[in-house]
Amino acid sequence: MRAPVLDDAIAASDLDSEVRRDLRGLQKETAETVARHLVAAGSLVDDDPQLALEHARYARRRASRIAVVREASGIVAYHAGEWTEALGELRAARRMGGGPGHLALMADIERALGRPERALELTRGPEVADLAPADRIELLIVAAGARRDLGELDAAIVGLQVPDLDPARRDPWSARLFYAYADNLLAAGREADAVQWFVHAHDADVEGETDAAARIAELTGEELESADDITFGEEEYPLDDLSAGEADVSTAVEDVVDPGSPDPGAPDPAASDPDASDPDASDPDALDPEPVVDQGGSDDETSTGSGPVPAEDAATTGDTDVNEAATGPDIDDERPDAR
Repeated sequence: MRAPVLDDAIAASDLDSEVRRDLRGLQKETAETVARHLVAAGSLVDDDPQLALEHARYARRRASRIAVVREASGIVAYHAGEWTEALGELRAARRMGGGPGHLALMADIERALGRPERALELTRGPEVADLAPADRIELLIVAAGARRDLGELDAAIVGLQVPDLDPARRDPWSARLFYAYADNLLAAGREADAVQWFVHAHDADVEGETDAAARIAELTGEELESADDITFGEEEYPLDDLSAGEADVSTAVEDVVDPGSPDPGAPDPAASDPDASDPDASDPDALDPEPVVDQGGSDDETSTGSGPVPAEDAATTGDTDVNEAATGPDIDDERPDAR
């Protein structure tokens, strides 16, 4: 495999120091080359994911037994739409490095491959308990998308009704959670409630992660300059009994309450419209060029492949970026399109 051209300005020192330490087992020259290609992949993944993937694949070829290299390769493959390859690389990284890995990303890939049931299986694993808060919310968003793929709209909505779904909160994941909730409300035909939660998402989205403003304009016919442009009556946002405690991914996405039960942001029944509806990869030197969808075979086989991103919530997630620790300072660790 010919190495993709590297810009002279790209230096190995641009890579995260912890990642560089993981490369110390390689010969010095090889470690520097791999580091530079990882930096290049990270800097290109948003603007040119295919070229970024060439750099990531070359780094993987030179250092296939380094977990962080496999992780970076998987994340870049995900951004490039190479679902099967991405899943195999992420499985390999988890096997080598341990820990929960990128469960939300893996579940989203299963959705893209048309396997929402397998995506939900990942949300019930024991490793879910070890997830950081941001990763836990991202997995909830993906799980809701999988339920939506299966036509279980009420379950998708209920699964997002967790304590974090509070319009007053401003956590790093608030905008994406509010957006996903609004999107699922809209899919269930609850347009008024959806507009309200798109407004909450817009108000919380200081980083511009979502297109909430565009969705509001699409639904209302008016451009939204600020959250104050749309005013709703004062109301409380009680959570269902389902989410009275800490959010539990496996529980939240399994239990479906009656569609008429209250959820955050639902209007007072007396004031609302009575008609309103309420697997591991091995270390091959080259990847199979043909798309292969895993049918439950060995997790030790990886291959390239692509599949359609589910409408509206590909990666549920929206803009999950490449792990900065794996590919360089310009790559963010959190992507699940705000879907």
